[in-house]
Amino acid sequence: MRTDDFDYYLPKELIAQHPAQKRDMSRLLVMDKKTGEIEHKHFHDIIDYLNAGDVLVINNTKVIPARLMGLKKGGTAHIEVLLLKQVGETDQWEVLVHPGKRAKVGTEIIFGDGRLTAKVIADTDTGRVVEFSYEGIFNEILDQLGTMPLPPYITEYDGDMSRYQTVYAKFAGSAAAPTAGLHFTEELLEEIKQKGIEVVEVLLHVGLGTFRPVQVDDVTKHKMHTEFYSVSQEAAERLNKAKAEGRRIISVGTTSTRTLESAFKDGKIQAGSGETDIFIYPGYEFKVVEALITNFHLPKSTLVMLVSALASKEYILHAYEVAVEEKYRFFSFGDAMFIK
Repeated sequence: MRTDDFDYYLPKELIAQHPAQKRDMSRLLVMDKKTGEIEHKHFHDIIDYLNAGDVLVINNTKVIPARLMGLKKGGTAHIEVLLLKQVGETDQWEVLVHPGKRAKVGTEIIFGDGRLTAKVIADTDTGRVVEFSYEGIFNEILDQLGTMPLPPYITEYDGDMSRYQTVYAKFAGSAAAPTAGLHFTEELLEEIKQKGIEVVEVLLHVGLGTFRPVQVDDVTKHKMHTEFYSVSQEAAERLNKAKAEGRRIISVGTTSTRTLESAFKDGKIQAGSGETDIFIYPGYEFKVVEALITNFHLPKSTLVMLVSALASKEYILHAYEVAVEEKYRFFSFGDAMFIK
């Protein structure tokens, strides 16, 4: 299976630079995973495709202001640090550093007025590990000094950054938004619950594993970066009950999907937390997820591979071709797709 098999043509002008004026007014491409049949709707129409008894699983992670600009200690060289993942419950973080050549092990970086500093303590396959020193509360300092890390393909947006956060975000720790959830409003979620659809929350802190490019020709040789996930006891019990009763489990986003599939062990969804490097591509047999709400993903990405595993590569690439023809908006601030 070749990485190039998951490529598709995307005109640059279809990469969304701004969110829809209202979250649930994004367009929605609905695709039947068994037949490939396509319908064109708006996101608020999603309720028409959800049935009483269905379970909608959302990722309640919260994006942190993970991009920090600092100066190399003793010099004038600017260094950009992107926080990816906290190492346990310590002050150490896995980070991406630009430019990397200025951040060898031992380098100290000063942020703002010096209340926050970082020392590079290790190299990794993908970046660095730094240890932070600070006065006060780390998250409060981060709120003051950090900025929201919009993806590099969003170059024009300078509006309300709450639009890069789901309305149900709770637990801080993500370097990027779980973008399928950006289309939900509080009102739409309440309508969904009133219709008898159960909403269950899980957690995956989005890091490099979700958006790291595939740099090998053979898909099976790609190695995912680990990300932290958690499933509460209550969530596990509700999901296992629904599964035992034959009710449909619908995942909101690839991150919720990876959480559910990672937590399924010994025939059921297990409560608990840990690190996952699950890589889902065609040939994978889903244990939990039966339908998926998602955005349109980058060519040749692990996310295109994941959705191609749920439907088929042929159906997905055809749907993407149709979406291009119909001028859907792509990527993080773009339109949505429901694979049912």
